[in-house]
Amino acid sequence: MATKGKLKCNRCFVCNGYGCKNNLPGLGGVFNNQNFQLNCSSWENLRKLAQREGYLNEIENIEVLPSQIKCGPVTGAVENIGYNSEEDFYFPYLKAAKDAGFGLCVGDGYPDIKLQFGFEAVKRLNTKAAFFFKPYPFEKLVERVNLVKNYAEYIGIDIDSYNIVTMRNLVNLEKKNSQQLEEFRKLFNVPLVIKGVFTEEDIQLCKELRPDVIYISNHGGRVETRIGSTGDFLAKYSKSLKNYCKEIWVDGGIRCKEDVQTALFYGADKVIAARPFIRAVFDEEVEELSNFC
Repeated sequence: MATKGKLKCNRCFVCNGYGCKNNLPGLGGVFNNQNFQLNCSSWENLRKLAQREGYLNEIENIEVLPSQIKCGPVTGAVENIGYNSEEDFYFPYLKAAKDAGFGLCVGDGYPDIKLQFGFEAVKRLNTKAAFFFKPYPFEKLVERVNLVKNYAEYIGIDIDSYNIVTMRNLVNLEKKNSQQLEEFRKLFNVPLVIKGVFTEEDIQLCKELRPDVIYISNHGGRVETRIGSTGDFLAKYSKSLKNYCKEIWVDGGIRCKEDVQTALFYGADKVIAARPFIRAVFDEEVEELSNFC
């Protein structure tokens, strides 16, 4: 443990966003962790709603398969997690998810070596992953696609991360429109994922683009957007969003099997988790991942 670093997490008994307010860089969020907290509480609130409406037993009886869960596209092992070395994180994190039967997500970041570490871990595991890129200018996206395309099961773009606090003033990121994203999808032959769908403007973008996957996310409460939770957004818009895509993915505050069941009930096809996986891998307690199935 000493050689690994010091986890930037208070190891709260319940990870719900109250112990790490504004811990950025780190595992906290913006706005005093308000969206982080709302993400976490929304799943229990949706279960309470289902109970009042007589659907709770239906949620509790949903079978959760490992293939319906993915690890989040996490980068920033040094500044956000607390590792002494950036490269020490990616292989253990992705291996733990693969060993549990979960899907893999790989993100990029600044500097570019973060994507390289994630890519090399996927190659080492001899598997495929969903690769997510920040909304860089087109030429840089071409470079990233060319790097990963032989190991990509999906390729996605973080439409909201042009506004992410931890990368502000470090790189040139753009707010992409549907025409730019259509040019992006022509670079590869795997399903396109639009990640960071969380506003009505994002819904309109998806209506125009019709991606393969719509990924509801507010970056775990780490990006400056409207106040709200991914769970509530899923419950409100999943039926209409299904008209514009083949699958819906969601992240934010997923902590246990019941949360996964709730997300599936309210319209998700895949559920993504990150913070609990990060802590389990850092503490070498990966058996905790079994709590999600």
